[in-house]
Amino acid sequence: MRSTRLWLVSAGLLSFVALAGAQTNSSQKHKGVFITRLYTGPDGQTHAEEIEAKFIPGNGNDIFKMMMTTGAELHRAPAGRVSDWHTAPRRQYVITLSGHGELEVAGGKKIAVGPGHIELVEDTTGKGHITRVTGTEERVTLQLPLTDPSAR
Repeated sequence: MRSTRLWLVSAGLLSFVALAGAQTNSSQKHKGVFITRLYTGPDGQTHAEEIEAKFIPGNGNDIFKMMMTTGAELHRAPAGRVSDWHTAPRRQYVITLSGHGELEVAGGKKIAVGPGHIELVEDTTGKGHITRVTGTEERVTLQLPLTDPSAR
């Protein structure tokens, strides 16, 4: 009886330690944060690439320094709005706050964007891209113009 109780206590304690260790390890893993960069290639077409934000430890928070901005603008576009082929008015970050959209670049490649999606838009020359507001709600974006248009 005593050995059975000891075994049960040991098994329970071992399970608790294993579960606590698994929770600690899973809390240390972070989901990647990606920025979709739109840029003009040598062919004059807009292309897209995913850039992973590389965070460094900070004072209790990890930090990824973005490029300097000159201000901030909120933009609101109604559901169904389509901005046919156009270049970016300036180099800027565009962060979707609500609603959904789709960006179309060279070769018909389509990129879905939704809340939390970050774009670094640098295709200020060339053919540009198409922006569509998809779904039934308006899309609200935060646009952050970059300070130095020539720096990268």
